[in-house]
Amino acid sequence: MADARSIASLTISFGLVAIPVKLYSATIAAERISFNMLHKKDGSRLKQQYVCAQEGTVVDRSEIVKGYEFAKDQYVMFSNEEIKELEEAGSTEIGIGEFVPLESVDPVYFERTYYLAPDKGGAKPYTLLVSALRESGQCAIGKWAARGREHVVVIRPMDVGLAMHQLHFQAEVRTMKDLGIEPANVSEAELKLARQLIGQQSAKVFDAASYVDEFKGRVEAAIQKKVEGKEISLAEKPAASKGGGNVIDLMDMLRASLQARGSSDAAARNGSGRNGAAAGEMEARKPPKRAAKVPAKRTAAKSGAARKSSRG
Repeated sequence: MADARSIASLTISFGLVAIPVKLYSATIAAERISFNMLHKKDGSRLKQQYVCAQEGTVVDRSEIVKGYEFAKDQYVMFSNEEIKELEEAGSTEIGIGEFVPLESVDPVYFERTYYLAPDKGGAKPYTLLVSALRESGQCAIGKWAARGREHVVVIRPMDVGLAMHQLHFQAEVRTMKDLGIEPANVSEAELKLARQLIGQQSAKVFDAASYVDEFKGRVEAAIQKKVEGKEISLAEKPAASKGGGNVIDLMDMLRASLQARGSSDAAARNGSGRNGAAAGEMEARKPPKRAAKVPAKRTAAKSGAARKSSRG
């Protein structure tokens, strides 16, 4: 956050408490690769234009208004001034209405994430709110007006600070009932195997650093080759598997998955490549039998008997 730039200065308010905070975007748009539209013939940038479907002529932006289609090909028009009049006035206040258990907010409602940092004079109440939310397992539900709309937001503790999630409204989220899913019957044996498979692949925490954007890496490598004037080879993609093939028994699939996972774990423990194979062979071989140690007294007695025999 040292080189991050604040988007806005806001105030978290609940009751008589007011905490000044700075708003930051949680995501880095520049990390995503984007392409510009160019003319294939000469490589120059293209400009976007709006063309009237009826007249076939280019329409200047000053002549453009917004319209809502209330029936097929029938619109009501709104000027920019009328739209602005309907928009919610921007607010510098995040008004907290209630505190709820964090797990009660389904992630499907999360639309956009921001970070909140303490502004001047707000360090102590900010830290107090972070600690109280973390210890109680609660999150704050509030409202915030920005970009012409009022948004419902969730504020939750994250590391040493606060994250704010802008939420979708309920009407914007499709329910699972719309999919018409009918649960199938599963046996206890199938459930047991599934639990074993989950147990084998379970981790204590989610590590975002272990997942890398491979597509971005391929694109960056291709861009570098293009910059250097080199050609890139278009590798053939594997054919997508088609559904509707042979029906495989669920138990067989679960057992096969468990066996495959067990084999990969064993290979990882024994190493990889030739070293792994050698380690496996060494472990498989039994060590040669060694002669049992003769006690010291018996050895001494045998030596004395041998000396007497030689004198005689």
